[in-house]
Amino acid sequence: MKPSLAKGTRDFTAQEVSRRKYIINILQNNFELFGFQPLETPSFENLSTLTGKYGEEGDRLIFKILNSGDYLKLTKQNWLEALNLENQIQHLFNTIDSYINNDVIFSIDSFINVSYNIIDSNFISLLKKDNISDEVNGYYDNVKFGGNVAEHKRYIKNKILLEKALSLQENLNSKDLIPEISDKALRYDLTVPFARFVAMNHGKLTFPFKRFQIQPVWRADRPQKGRYREFYQCDADVVGSESLLQEVDLVQLYLKSFADLKVPVTIHMNNRKILSGLAEYAGITDKLIDFTVALDKLDKIGKEGVVKELLEREIAQESIDKLDFLFSQSDDALENLLQLKEKFAGNEIGLKGVEELEFVLTQSMNLGVDMQNLVFNITLARGLDYYTGAIFEVKADEVVMGSIGGGGRYDNLTEVFGVKNIPGIGISFGLDRIYLVMEELNLFPEEASSKIEYLFANFGGEETTEALKLIMQLRSKGISAELYPESAKINKQFTYAEKKGIKNLVFLGEEEIKNGTVTFKNLEAGEQKTVSLDEFLG
Repeated sequence: MKPSLAKGTRDFTAQEVSRRKYIINILQNNFELFGFQPLETPSFENLSTLTGKYGEEGDRLIFKILNSGDYLKLTKQNWLEALNLENQIQHLFNTIDSYINNDVIFSIDSFINVSYNIIDSNFISLLKKDNISDEVNGYYDNVKFGGNVAEHKRYIKNKILLEKALSLQENLNSKDLIPEISDKALRYDLTVPFARFVAMNHGKLTFPFKRFQIQPVWRADRPQKGRYREFYQCDADVVGSESLLQEVDLVQLYLKSFADLKVPVTIHMNNRKILSGLAEYAGITDKLIDFTVALDKLDKIGKEGVVKELLEREIAQESIDKLDFLFSQSDDALENLLQLKEKFAGNEIGLKGVEELEFVLTQSMNLGVDMQNLVFNITLARGLDYYTGAIFEVKADEVVMGSIGGGGRYDNLTEVFGVKNIPGIGISFGLDRIYLVMEELNLFPEEASSKIEYLFANFGGEETTEALKLIMQLRSKGISAELYPESAKINKQFTYAEKKGIKNLVFLGEEEIKNGTVTFKNLEAGEQKTVSLDEFLG
């Protein structure tokens, strides 16, 4: 068998792992500086925990886990019991026998008429299929004229069951089938599991509760550059506070973290209340989800694509015309908000969204944030149903790629788990996309790569023992070192060191042991030195 990776997954080399750790360490350090505590949750959750939280499109991307055991057998039994197929098939044969014994002409319609209180609509639909009705009528003739009844009966029964199985197979992805074969799923994000954790432990937590979480998530998405089916999210969330200062603080967290990574970014902001206000302004309140899902695709499909999708979602042209100003916003965030205030006259929820966003932008400006790095993007929707207030999306300035961070306020998320009045807000850093951006911009420092400091040449005999003693001393000082495993030709040992990117090759031969010295060659500079043992150990 030819080995291969599952689509949308990757292996990570030593260098890649070291660079990913470099990013994670910077993010974790900043999370802790801002007062967040670590949390980890299971890789998979109950399917009911995840579904209904990400919108229709998000739900389709959840990786379901098949129930263990012979789930298909159990599912078949459930279907057969629900449909009462076995009993109905037997009733069919009994009725045919009764018709023959009483010299009554059989037909499918007459059978249905006399059996209306025994058979159901599913069974009737099966009987009316030409291939089955012909066989049943043929069975009647077969019994009447003394044919191979037992074999024919088995054939008809299997044919009916097969037809039903085929019809069920057509609906294999239906909502009715999924609960029968799966009740667990890999987590889609870190926010919903966090909300579940808060709902389960709210009596033990001190609010506001601030947590950070760095773990993998899975989505059955179409793989492409920067988009994988398995990837890491690095989240910071605050629950138990409605204060808009949390939004301001998370803006600071984003900016400081990306500044430490030396990645130039722009934070795009909007507010779901503004989007609700726009829907009310355009008279499409009942189409809010359709409106936001389409609008969220503006970067991908452009204005024409969004308008086309809005029409496909049965939003009237008149409403779309009222929203045309969305596609021609100025670069001045406060000017755009002022324009919205005028359009939202008497629109309570829209005005509330403008007020909240204005506060966050103004406070951020007061803290020295350049408005070129924090912009109001009125078309930003983020297609997650649980957002209720501010929404964020972070994009790299110098690399063409999707968002490398995002988040928002979700004041009602714990309510679905039976716990009310725990507002929350959170942001996420896309580790994998941040890595690609830093790689493209050549931003990883040398220390972000894992390199062995010293490789000791293996001369065999006593020299090997002395080399191992010295290696132990280096490791006790936190200096990486290893011994070449075999006493091979020196050229081979040189080649090994160069291919692994080892900085220094150490020679501890008979002469060095006798004189208490160490000879080493810096492979990057090409310089060779002989120093005392004490000087070498520093």
